[in-house]
Amino acid sequence: MSKKSYYAPQGGLPAQSQILTDRAMFTDSYAVIPKGTFSDIVTSFLPFWEGARFWVLARPLSGFAETFSQYIGEVQPGGGSDRPEADPRAEAVLFVVEGQLTLDLDGSPHLMEEGGYAYLPPGVRWSMHNTANRPARFHWIRKAYQAVVGLDSPEAFVTNEKDIVPSPMPETDGAWATTRFVDLSDLRHDMHVTIVTLQPGAVIPFTETHVMEHGLYVLEGKGVYRLNQEWVEVEAGDFMWLRAFCPQGCYAGGPGPFRYLLYKDVNRHMPLTLG
Repeated sequence: MSKKSYYAPQGGLPAQSQILTDRAMFTDSYAVIPKGTFSDIVTSFLPFWEGARFWVLARPLSGFAETFSQYIGEVQPGGGSDRPEADPRAEAVLFVVEGQLTLDLDGSPHLMEEGGYAYLPPGVRWSMHNTANRPARFHWIRKAYQAVVGLDSPEAFVTNEKDIVPSPMPETDGAWATTRFVDLSDLRHDMHVTIVTLQPGAVIPFTETHVMEHGLYVLEGKGVYRLNQEWVEVEAGDFMWLRAFCPQGCYAGGPGPFRYLLYKDVNRHMPLTLG
């Protein structure tokens, strides 16, 4: 399998000569956070992390997208955390886009390189450190797990994208494919984090309108996305944040594959009361 490309922000600040016109937008149904907004001054530090900073891409917002948060973490050599998660309800997916990180999972170390993927159920004991000699960057997607009586919570696991064969969408001849890290029929999982790949010229040929919320981080390439009533150009490093029922579709617009990391909430009844 060919080497995959993963865009990772580097921080810094724009020059004083930079014009302010940009592609950033926030609407009632979606947000686009372009790669140029990931500067030094919008990072956050988190409790019990050393040598690390985080760009917050998404957080639960009432009336918008309410189910998940998503960060990009940057960990310097020697940095990391023995107490990374403060919320016992939180499940997580980690996805490494640059460098190497060592994930300790219930006492078992796992070296996660670029393309490394880990699922962490609520309550699991884990820590993460950068034992290499260069910075590492990773996505951290968090959700409050929705337990169901009669269903066990999923097990933790660690894998890498390169070890998983993408599943082509029906009748697309592989032009549109999804890399799936869990079995779609496993109802223990209440979220899916996948990688969607569209080859040059490929399309999502209908306007999806559905209850799932989305976070979409463009890992590679460029494309044109239909978001509600607008067409928006996006490229590697951009993040799209979609509330439920936001109409969406896209086509790949570059000379190479258009690939993005996709979050969605799945497999649970809709609550019948608010709050």
